[in-house]
Amino acid sequence: MTDRDPLVPALTRLLVDIVRWLDGCDDEEVNPDSAVKMMETIGWALLQLPSDQRERFRQVIADLAEVEQDPAVRDFLKSFPFDIGMVEDEES
Repeated sequence: MTDRDPLVPALTRLLVDIVRWLDGCDDEEVNPDSAVKMMETIGWALLQLPSDQRERFRQVIADLAEVEQDPAVRDFLKSFPFDIGMVEDEES
């Protein structure tokens, strides 16, 4: 996949939407321990990417946030790299 491959932002958005859904589920929808384990697994996998790919992922997230119309989703996108530990603080 290249930097301009439309699959990259589509898959990135899907991954973020899954994490957002897991984060917002109540106990009847998904077992909380299972949701946390899945979110930790996703975060771990992203942190295993080489640094250039992590940077590309962060850029795709920023691009998605820039065009997002829903303020709650935009905020989630902006905080996603920080929340999963890809950056030290939200200012990075």
